[in-house]
Amino acid sequence: MIDLIPGSEEEAAAIIRDHAEGGRPIAICGGNSRAGFGNAVASEDRLRSAGLDGIVAYNPGEMVMTARSGTPLAMVEAALSQNGQMLAFEPMDHRPVMGTSGEPTIGGVFAANVSGPRRLVAGAARDSLLGVRFVNGRGEIIKAGGRVMKNVTGLDLVKLIAGSHGTLGFLTEVTFRVPPRAKTERTVVLSGLNDAEAANAMAAAMALPLEVSGAAHLPLTVTWKFLAGKLPEGEATVLRVEGMAASVDVRIEKLAAAMSAFAAVTPLDEPDSQRLWREIRDALPYADGTMRPVWRVSVAPGTGHQLVAALRLEAGVDAFYDWQGGLVWMRMEADPEAQLVRRYIKALGGGHATLIRASAAPRAATAAFHPEPEAVALLSRRVKERFDPAGIFNPGKMG
Repeated sequence: MIDLIPGSEEEAAAIIRDHAEGGRPIAICGGNSRAGFGNAVASEDRLRSAGLDGIVAYNPGEMVMTARSGTPLAMVEAALSQNGQMLAFEPMDHRPVMGTSGEPTIGGVFAANVSGPRRLVAGAARDSLLGVRFVNGRGEIIKAGGRVMKNVTGLDLVKLIAGSHGTLGFLTEVTFRVPPRAKTERTVVLSGLNDAEAANAMAAAMALPLEVSGAAHLPLTVTWKFLAGKLPEGEATVLRVEGMAASVDVRIEKLAAAMSAFAAVTPLDEPDSQRLWREIRDALPYADGTMRPVWRVSVAPGTGHQLVAALRLEAGVDAFYDWQGGLVWMRMEADPEAQLVRRYIKALGGGHATLIRASAAPRAATAAFHPEPEAVALLSRRVKERFDPAGIFNPGKMG
């Protein structure tokens, strides 16, 4: 595959116009840290954003940053850390679980709508995105949104681009909110709950006025992989509280008292809490050096454990839960079992299952993205035709 790395928005537009006129497909890529994700892309050329990097505008007082799409995520996070700010949606690093290298970019984060544990209270990546610049399939440079939320011009377009995985346009610049980072954090660990009991405990914790910012359940098969095996013995249901130190102390005490009705409670200090949630964010148990299929499943929080229980009866599956049980990370022992997974999701009220990792043969035979309802699929095709009439962007990528 030939890498095309434009140094400017205009150069990117010229490359895209040339491909559109010749009807030649082109793969869109950021830092290549999610190589192999999604459906296979049939293209000899790859358009990369690596040449479009740098922070364009950042005033910490405004809590808004504008950066070119190829800017390394590490550069963005370093600048934010220096000013006590953060990306509220806590983006995952896919490299460990996918076995890839490359450098995650801020444009790639928004193009894939990458969202971590704090998503259940802070929203997804797209909810922080205020404005974009991108090149459509005609080679036209488009600007949508603005630097403040009050400017809603093109806001729906902004949300549409986020999570489109490069099928609608080549992102060149993004503008996003950067709220203050919590001064401290603590986590309580509930030990010994099965999956169903943990779902009830997490629901109770989220209903309390204590601003829990993370709720995950780690079954016995994975607990030993977190914190280098330092978690208390047995299953672990973990609840995070963030904020000012004095407030966190009070809230964590109240949370521990309330949760003691469900299980034995153990507190984690800040360093262990931070490490644990990074490991949950990056699906550490399945960063195992294999290509065994890994699913990322989004369902209603109360049904995640039911899905896993049903699949355990028919297929080899290991799993753990984030987002109060609404995000299920599942590793299959052999085949992805896509039909089985999606049949049970439908039976339990619906959701989405995305194939994150698989070896070449099952990946080629499996639709990576969850099939859309007919009406939604029709709308998606119309949107795709409007943005990319020649159909050159990431052909085959969309599910």
